[in-house]
Amino acid sequence: MTRKPLFDTVRRILGRGFTQAEVDAIDAAADNLPQDCVPGVPGSAALRTVGPEGIALIKRFEGCAKIRRDAQVEAYPDPGTGGDPWTIGWGATGPGIGPGTVWTQDACDARLEADLERYAAQVANALDLAPTTQFQFDALVSFHYNTGAIARATLTRKHKAGDHAGAAEEFARWCHAGGRVMKGLVRRRAAEAALYRKRNT
Repeated sequence: MTRKPLFDTVRRILGRGFTQAEVDAIDAAADNLPQDCVPGVPGSAALRTVGPEGIALIKRFEGCAKIRRDAQVEAYPDPGTGGDPWTIGWGATGPGIGPGTVWTQDACDARLEADLERYAAQVANALDLAPTTQFQFDALVSFHYNTGAIARATLTRKHKAGDHAGAAEEFARWCHAGGRVMKGLVRRRAAEAALYRKRNT
């Protein structure tokens, strides 16, 4: 399978080309990706994607803050710590993002698309084929997008055990940053729990 789309996406996010070390690192990571997720092929794992309500929830709480007059987007410090992790665009963090980091809106949108795909895959892997509605899946991806905790959270274990009421209650526990309760996280967890509880009509 060609890796050009992968490299093109990362290049667009970074707004620059790659060093050889970066090419080697990305190739090594791609070599470790599962190769059996082929839609339509019997016996292969189904690829799950975030639905419109999940994307809207993530965008609502992540925002795309710090847009400058020149339409560039700059990084900002974590509101809980006043420093690391620095964030840019739709909640993007990680290597290369810190004071002075500036991206275009297109780069922010491309990073969001890549992150949604990555986090959805991680949530699907953590759920291990447990029955999950689209609304539940969207809520869990939003939770994981913000916390990175889907693999270790009690709410995941409760969901997999079929205790959906108990899992919904667990969202509210994840509202701390920098050792204190953050009002924005309280609102986000409430919105995620409401989406998790939502029924198809």
